[in-house]
Amino acid sequence: MRRLFPVTDETAAQASGGTPEGETRGATGADAPRAGAGGSAGAGAVAGAFVDREWSLAELAAAYAYPEPAAGAPVPWLRANMVSTLDGAAQHEGRSQPISSAADMRIFGTLRALADVIVVGAETVRREGYRPARARAEFAAAREAAGQAPAAAIAVVSASLELDFSLPLFTSPVVPTLILTGAAAAPGRVAAAERAGATVVTAGEGAGVDPERAVRALAGLGHTRLLTEGGPRLLGRLIAADVLDEMCLTLAPLLTAGDAQRIAGGPAVAVPHRFALVSLLEEAGFLFGRYRRS
Repeated sequence: MRRLFPVTDETAAQASGGTPEGETRGATGADAPRAGAGGSAGAGAVAGAFVDREWSLAELAAAYAYPEPAAGAPVPWLRANMVSTLDGAAQHEGRSQPISSAADMRIFGTLRALADVIVVGAETVRREGYRPARARAEFAAAREAAGQAPAAAIAVVSASLELDFSLPLFTSPVVPTLILTGAAAAPGRVAAAERAGATVVTAGEGAGVDPERAVRALAGLGHTRLLTEGGPRLLGRLIAADVLDEMCLTLAPLLTAGDAQRIAGGPAVAVPHRFALVSLLEEAGFLFGRYRRS
């Protein structure tokens, strides 16, 4: 993996084969960025960035660190992580795995390890066979220092609560699975979810979930580092509600044609939301972009 953007004095020197004074190629040991560290990774993180090599989990964590919280009450930050082919397909044969890569999965795992909660649509849970997020030893110290649980909670967005509560997502999570639903959800399904050990959170007045209210409800539970992995219908609703702060997008060097969904679906917004490129990584032709709202 190598960093293509931003280009700094250090990365430019690496691209030309030079090494900035006082820096070494490929920071390791005490000079390596720490997993979970916020803000800028510093010169040690970009030294060697143009060298095509496998980045450590600590380097990936520094590259994708959540913004440092401002003083006062923590403000939730919602990022999405999606993958798309060159011709805009978010899936192949109904699943995202066929258009992914080893590097994409390393970033996928890192983003999960940085999050408090992972928000996902019920249809994606069913299609992708979602399992609980796992506690990873590599991130244990950083999560403990940040006051986080050993693993991120999964928050399933569902109006009907028509979910299989015998799945590991509900029977054996590290932390209880959350279900975001509306006030009009069927009482019997709510009771079934609670009997299965899930925590049901009301985030809408009717049958559905209001995205802005869902973000507030999760923040009220202490979850301010939010990650959504879609699917496309949920992401489209989050975009339409203007609650998305960041998009992490993997562009796969693949063409699939067909009629696969885009990464986001649903009604168009009146005015396109402008996002700015924060960083761009590359490995084996896959591009890993990180964008924030302008």
